[in-house]
Amino acid sequence: MQPVIPMVTAALLFGIGVFGVLRRRNAVLVLLCVELMLNAVNLILVTSDVVRAQITGQVFVLFVIVIAAAEVGVGLALVLRLFRLRANINVDDVELG
Repeated sequence: MQPVIPMVTAALLFGIGVFGVLRRRNAVLVLLCVELMLNAVNLILVTSDVVRAQITGQVFVLFVIVIAAAEVGVGLALVLRLFRLRANINVDDVELG
């Protein structure tokens, strides 16, 4: 298998994730798009390891998976708290100040 195919797939996944983060208003969907971007990075790391015949990228993939799990836990806790306070999880309606 040529490394171009997974790289293009990862670029498409990352682009879809960026588009979703920029366009979505629902906080849960924004979190899902961030996870999509993290998975695209994982795909690039594993592909580069296969091409170079090393294992360092796979170690980074494990760290990214752990960070993604922590991000989901904290992010969903924040979304649930926001929903209980405002009864709305629309990102545009959140006051920052």
